[in-house]
Amino acid sequence: MKRIGILTGGGDAPGLNAVIRAAVKTALNIYQCEVYGIKNGYDGFLDENGVMPLGRKEVRGILPRGGTILGTANRGNPYARKVIRDGKEVVIDVSDEIVKGIQKLELDALLVLGGDGTLRIAHELAQKGVPCIGVPKTIDNDIGGTEITFGFDTALNIATEALDRLHTTAESHHRVMVLELMGRDAGFITLQAGISGGADVILIPEIPFKFENILKRIHQRVERGSQFSIIAVSEGAKPDGGSQVFSRQGDEVYVPRLGGVGQMVAEYIEKQGFESRVTVLGHIQRGGTPTSFDRSLATRYGAAAVRLAAQGKFDCMVALRCGEITDIPLEEAIAIPKRVNLHSDAVITARNIGISFGDD
Repeated sequence: MKRIGILTGGGDAPGLNAVIRAAVKTALNIYQCEVYGIKNGYDGFLDENGVMPLGRKEVRGILPRGGTILGTANRGNPYARKVIRDGKEVVIDVSDEIVKGIQKLELDALLVLGGDGTLRIAHELAQKGVPCIGVPKTIDNDIGGTEITFGFDTALNIATEALDRLHTTAESHHRVMVLELMGRDAGFITLQAGISGGADVILIPEIPFKFENILKRIHQRVERGSQFSIIAVSEGAKPDGGSQVFSRQGDEVYVPRLGGVGQMVAEYIEKQGFESRVTVLGHIQRGGTPTSFDRSLATRYGAAAVRLAAQGKFDCMVALRCGEITDIPLEEAIAIPKRVNLHSDAVITARNIGISFGDD
């Protein structure tokens, strides 16, 4: 192994720089091979200035930094790229150009740090002979085959802190506070933050809710002397018999953008006579310093990915199972998106302590 590349694709997440740092240090210390960073996801292979050498100097001091020093792109799908042809916007497949760019660099391995979309592209490129190794990154924690993705713990801590802060203002003003959190179609952030932050109602995509059941929980609290309530709602939550709320529809390039369900819930509660406010935490969950857990996990993933490359185990992804780093086929990782298990102890515990999911 003489030369490897690293790229970060999709939405940014705390811990990306920790993976990059660990991969570079492992490659240099153990295998004495060159490392190149690909800028802005797969797009870097199409840009003459899209590749940068990575050495000890480039990764010095980046362990606690959020974001990614390589840049990222969540619309960088080489199989569906928008370009202007004859004055018209068209969608084309540039995957063969990506493959040529990789071959030109003479990479022995390409480490792909990303979520389900980025890793799916990596798997498809692997079918074309690209020596890809995936590293599971997403705050949503929705990638199959691994117990946890890096970035999730930081987002969870930020969401929990937000709920803590909303508690004091909700109690002071006797209001219902609605906090809308990220997670797309997986409710892991909202579920765990809701439990940790003392939410009274948790709304997640896996459990359709009824507005009247939310109101029922609020009335129960009032009857017991609590004049305020906290509702944690995932951006992908939807009412029973209804649809998810989108702030932007998608197309063959742009994925639909979820957002607005928190406002919908708050407006309903307001109409029932309870003063309500909604807070959308948004990209605050993605930014800033990663937690110690995310730094450690990302570092372990980065070093393990380089070891996989040295072994020639391509079209695979590093994963955490039973507390240890292992590897699984990329095909397995992207086959079935991970969702909240409705029979898990976390859901059962939430119900035991009186948290409503809006379904009863």
